[in-house]
Amino acid sequence: MNFEEHALAFPCADSWLYGILTLPEQPIRRGVLIIVGGPQYRAGSHRQFTLLARNLAAHGFAVMRFDFRGMGDSEGETRTFEAVEDDLRCAIDKFFLEAPLIDELVIWGLCDAASAAIFYAYQDRRVTGLVLLNPWVRTEEGSAKAYLRHYYASRLFEREFWTKIVQGKFQLAAAAQSFAKIITEACRAKRGNYASAGKEKRTSCEIAPLPDRMFQELNLFKGKVLLILSGNDLTAQEFSDLVKDSRKWEKLMAAPRVMCRDLPGANHTFSRREWRDQVMTWTKDWISSW
Repeated sequence: MNFEEHALAFPCADSWLYGILTLPEQPIRRGVLIIVGGPQYRAGSHRQFTLLARNLAAHGFAVMRFDFRGMGDSEGETRTFEAVEDDLRCAIDKFFLEAPLIDELVIWGLCDAASAAIFYAYQDRRVTGLVLLNPWVRTEEGSAKAYLRHYYASRLFEREFWTKIVQGKFQLAAAAQSFAKIITEACRAKRGNYASAGKEKRTSCEIAPLPDRMFQELNLFKGKVLLILSGNDLTAQEFSDLVKDSRKWEKLMAAPRVMCRDLPGANHTFSRREWRDQVMTWTKDWISSW
C-alpha cells in the first residue's frame, strides 16, 4: 500500500515537539505510536524506527514517531522516562487530529520507552495495545543478579574465555575485582530490601521500587500486550529474571491478553537485519490479529 510521510509540530507545555507521521492511503482504524528510549531520537538505532514505521504503513497502519522534550529536534529540558506523560498525551492528541480515521492506538517502545509506555497506557482509553521490547526494570539487585546468572555463568562455556587463560591473557585481578563489586552490590541491595521491609509499610506507589510500580500500572492496563525479549541482552534478562522470581509478575505475563516472544542471539537494539525484520513481522502480525 502506498503511503506518505510528513513532519509534525505540536505544543507541549511551553515547548514545541517535532515528529513524523507515516500515513497510508487507506489507514486501518488502529494506529501505532513509536516512542523513543534512552539518548536517541525518532529515527531509532540503525534507523530501526524509521524502517518499522514504513513497513507498518505499507500494510495499512498509520504510524507516528516523535522526539520527547529535550531530545532530537524538540524543545525543552530533557526528562526521564517516568516524566513524559504530558509529551505522550500531546503526541497522541496530535496523532488523532492528523489521522482522523484511526480510533485506537498501540504504543511501541524499546527499553525505557517500553517502561514509559507502561506508566502512561492505563490512563488513556485510546491506547488498546502495547508492544514492549526489553523493558527497563533496573535495580541494583536485579542488575547484579543478571550479571551473575547470565554474563559470568555463560563465560565458563566460551572457548575464547579458556583460550585467554591458557595463553596467559586473562586478567585475573581485574576479573576478580569486577566480580567482587557485583557481589557487593547484590548484597547491599538485598540488605536494603530487608531494612525497608522492617519499616512502616509504604503507602505510595511513587516511592516503591521501579519493578513494583511498573507491575501496578501494567496490571491496571486492560489492553493487549506483546512482549519481545532479546536473547543476548542483560536488560532483557533482568526483566525475564524478575518475572521468573515473582509469582505476581509470572501470573501477569501468563494472562491471555499477553503474548511473549523471545529472539535468541539478538542484542538490545536488534541491530542485525534478520533480528529487525523478525521484530517487524511479529509486530505487524500481532497488531493485525485482534
